[in-house]
Amino acid sequence: MSIASQVIDIIAEQAMLDPAEITLESSLAELGVDSMGVVECIFAIEETFDISVPFNANEPSQSDFDISTVGSITKAIEKLVNEAA
Repeated sequence: MSIASQVIDIIAEQAMLDPAEITLESSLAELGVDSMGVVECIFAIEETFDISVPFNANEPSQSDFDISTVGSITKAIEKLVNEAA
């Protein structure tokens, strides 16, 4: 399973959506994921990929981890996974 499809599954579960409704261009806000949902997604991502996400929940715009779209989240995870390898 690709990183992108795993990320989509995690976000779909959090947003209670069908994964088919989520694209790489989707933003979490468009999908109805609130700030608490973002934190839950980050926890699930860390657990799934065995990585530590440099994410500041109080200042997401100040984070190195780009959560603007599903695609940007996927790219950030790919980078962290490659660095951990």
